[in-house]
Amino acid sequence: MKNIEDVTTEVIDAFHLQIGRNVKKLREQKGYSQLALAQALGHKSVGLISQGELYLKKQHFNLEHLYKIAYILECDIKDLINTETL
Repeated sequence: MKNIEDVTTEVIDAFHLQIGRNVKKLREQKGYSQLALAQALGHKSVGLISQGELYLKKQHFNLEHLYKIAYILECDIKDLINTETL
């Protein structure tokens, strides 16, 4: 049986960082700027995208953000949460 204590703060931080990298990679592949993606999500500035991609101040994308980003980028949400590189 797995031990929940193995899911440390460092593991969660690495998870959020990888999601941010995945969003950035797919966003760039699809030709979206941070501003264009933010505006497609209904935001006026790049703050959400920038901070989420960098995990700046532990700001990260929530499930709703990821669902909408996957929809806009026409990808599967699993592509955004792929952690194979962790």
